Order: sequence, then structure tokens, then C-alpha cells
Amino acid sequence: MESIWRSNTQLPEFPELEKDMKTDVLIIGGGITGILCAHFLKERGVDYMLAEGRTICSGTTGNTTAKITAQHGLVYHKILKSRGGETAAMYLHASLSAVEKFAELAEGSEKTDGSGRRIDCDFERKTSYIYSTESLRKLEKEADALARIGFYSELSDRSELPFPVAATLSFNNQAQFNPMKFIAGISKGLNIYEHTFIKEFIKSEKGENEAITGKGRKIKFKKAVFAAHFPIDNKHGMYYLKLYQHRSYVIALKGVSKIHGMYVDEKRKGMSFRSFGDVLLVGGGSHRTGKSGGNWQELREFAQRYYPDSREIAFWVAQDCMSLDGVPYIGPYSENMPGCFVASGYNKWGMTSSMTAAMLLSDMVTERENPYAAVFDPARSMWKPQLFINGCEAVKNLLAPTVRRCPHMGCALKRNRTEHTWDCPCHGSRFGEDGTVLDNPANGNMKKPPQKY
Repeated sequence: MESIWRSNTQLPEFPELEKDMKTDVLIIGGGITGILCAHFLKERGVDYMLAEGRTICSGTTGNTTAKITAQHGLVYHKILKSRGGETAAMYLHASLSAVEKFAELAEGSEKTDGSGRRIDCDFERKTSYIYSTESLRKLEKEADALARIGFYSELSDRSELPFPVAATLSFNNQAQFNPMKFIAGISKGLNIYEHTFIKEFIKSEKGENEAITGKGRKIKFKKAVFAAHFPIDNKHGMYYLKLYQHRSYVIALKGVSKIHGMYVDEKRKGMSFRSFGDVLLVGGGSHRTGKSGGNWQELREFAQRYYPDSREIAFWVAQDCMSLDGVPYIGPYSENMPGCFVASGYNKWGMTSSMTAAMLLSDMVTERENPYAAVFDPARSMWKPQLFINGCEAVKNLLAPTVRRCPHMGCALKRNRTEHTWDCPCHGSRFGEDGTVLDNPANGNMKKPPQKY
């Protein structure tokens, strides 16, 4: 169960932290967000270090379908309705800027580090499509919202998909790439420590910020960027209510006609499609972590029906943090944690959002103004319907009388029979059958129930 990105790319290796350190900026998490932050801070001459508990990009980054697009489902109609046209336009411009920044880095430009260095990562410009199998009206509303903020998108009833659609809505000049090849190129020469798990944060006797690793090493820092997928400090920011996690499944098929665009269903539990060379990636089967869903079985049944001559060469799964309103949380961690910043809640659009986050946070860390800060402010209103759903899940699972509990906040764990894991429906932590933590926010292993004799 390894993605095609992981199986075909060798990432650079970095040392483990073996002594106490001091840095101006500590980046926690070695996924694409943290690595991009490190890249931008290095460009600016900032003293930084990045700590990764395992190896770089061993989490969600390596399991993406790697679409780089400002088209994030039907998000613009929702933002326009809830937060107004200015915010919707700013979200669009931030996302389009992220696409272009990827292009600069991948294609080589004097605008990047002055060297014009090109990162070989199979970067390709593509048209991105939302499709609907049921309703033209939903896509018309999205197209109207985009027109109101000054962006042209095309409605059509044509597609390359093997089943009929009611309509598609397209964004031209978006992109796709190989994320692991990109990381292999951009991470070279960065100040990264692998196998350096951040266990807790304290104030020293001198009042300095200190991060303590799992092996007891101390890292003194002035500012910190939390880029570890789900925010790991429960005491501040209320991220345990503002976020939940979703699992999405992918199969890679050979023997299928190439699809030239990138397609995603307007329904959250719909399917997505993109080609990579002669391989078709089909995504779907998604569900809230800790719940049941279609998983790979749904995708394989689809392939059997529509691509009977295809051959599956890989399968994998990604886990994504979902925000209350469909907009990521990027900015100050909490008013009670000065100098600390966070990036999370990418809502399955992690490639574009990671670049947006890295550009925004590198500005914040270096005290530069960024026009998009208010759009992604983690302190914005929490009063959304999803807050009630998240709260109900937490209460239900906190009260459930089961033996296996999540060490994060004590919720009951549910058996994931498809993946042979124990998953938390509250916040998305996951554990192997031996109790080893697989996905955060839990920062420790599951306690095994007592043996019966």
C-alpha cells in the first residue's frame, strides 16, 4: 500500500537531533508545508530549523493525488455567501498565486532564489474541472460567484469521463506534478532533522521557549511554525473543535485511455480523476476517520465496471484535516501563544494550500504584511454547522463504554477492519494493531487493554 510517488522517488536523508539546539524559528513537521516554509525562510536569511518526528513527507504529502489548482470544489459560492465578495476574491487570488509559485519553482525562474534553478518534478499545466452527475444548477451558482469576483470559468456538458455528467466547470492553466520529486529537489540543503519527535513545550527558568524531543533534547526558539498536519497543542486555539479528519482512497490503473484534464466531483464523497503518464489515478471512497465508507472496494468496483481491461498497479490512502467553513486555518496559533503560527485544515486541497500557507507564514514570521492574512485567520468565527457535528461526535465517543481509548483526549477508538487499525472518530488519530500511533493529533501510542487470564 504505497503511492506511486513514494515507490518511484528517493528522498534525501537528514540526521537525527543528537544535542540541544537554539534557533530563531522552529518548524515542526516535515511535510510539504514545513519544507516550503524552511525554503522561504532560508531564502530570507532567517535562522531556522525543521524537526520531523519520522522522515520527511512520510504522511499526507506522499499520498496526495497532487493536483495544483485554485479550484477547490464549490468553495467560492460558499465564501461569497458567508464572508462576502472581497474575502472570496482574496481566497481566489491567494490560491492562484500559489499555483504560479509552484510554476516558478518547477520551471525555473530568476524570481525564486536568483539562480533560476529548475526543480524536475513532472510539472504540467492542466485544466481543472468540477463535474456534477446530477445538477447543473450547483455549477451555475459557482460560475456566477466566480464571475462576481472577476474570474472567468467555463460551463460545459462535455467531459473525458466514462460516464455521463450533467455539467463541468473548468479552470484553465492549473497544474499537476510529482510531489515526491518536487520535495527531493527543494529539500536539498535545508536545515532538517528527521526522527526528531517534539513531545512537549515548556518555559525555561529564564523564560525562554523550549521544545523537548522524545529523547529529551531541548530546542530553544523564539518563534515556532506548527506544520504537523493537526495542531498538536490542545490547550490553545480550540483546534480539537475546529477540525476533524477525512480519509480518501486512491487506486492507480494501467491500460486506460489518458485523461487530459483533472476532474473532481462536486460531492464531497464523489470521485476524482487525473492521469500521470500512462497511469490513471482514481480517487474516492472517502469517509470521516473512525466511520465506515466505500474505501478501495468502491473504487475497484468502479474500475471493474468502467475500465474492465485495466490493471491496478498501486493503491493508497490519504488523511486530510477539514475546517469548519472550507477555508484553511493559517496564521497565529492563539493569542495565548505569541510568536507561534499554525497551518492546518486544507480540506483535501493540500498542494495549493501548503504553498499559500508557506508564503503567508514566512511573511508573518519575518513581520512582513501579507494581504491574505485575514482570509485564513484561525481566530475567525467558529459558529458553523460543522461545529455542532464535531461537538456531538466528541461527546458521543467520550461517553462510549469501550476499553481502547485515544490518548489525545480520551475518545473511544473504532476498529477499521479495512486497514487493520484503530481510529478516533473525534479528531482522527490512528493506531496500528500493536498500538503504535500512525496519525496525529495523538502524540503517544494507544494503551493496550489488560490481558485476561
